[in-house]
Amino acid sequence: QVQLVESGGGLVQPGGSLRLSCTASGFTMGYYAIGWFRQVPGKEREGVSCISSGGASTNYADSVKGRFTISRDNAKNTVYLQMNSLKSEDTAVYYCARGVYGYCSGYVPKNIASWGQGTQVIVSS
Repeated sequence: QVQLVESGGGLVQPGGSLRLSCTASGFTMGYYAIGWFRQVPGKEREGVSCISSGGASTNYADSVKGRFTISRDNAKNTVYLQMNSLKSEDTAVYYCARGVYGYCSGYVPKNIASWGQGTQVIVSS
């Protein structure tokens, strides 16, 4: 009943762009902070960006600051991650996550309530 689904991943060349989407079912996304995370094999899942419930506050990890933009359309129950100037180091499975509250702690939600299943992003020439 409660679900987050990521989409928009794929293969892109270095310097290219992708837009990821995170769409919620079974709850009203507008009540919660939403974060984007990424994970590569053998490494911990790391936070990428977080947006507050109303979209007023956005935060980014230093590794993506200036290249990625998080946004939300609560009427569509969707949060986006626009990724520009992609690098090979951005290759990962990208996950969205719902926070317990409506606000972020740095570039991650204060606490995580649930995760999506992830979407693969491969940056390669």
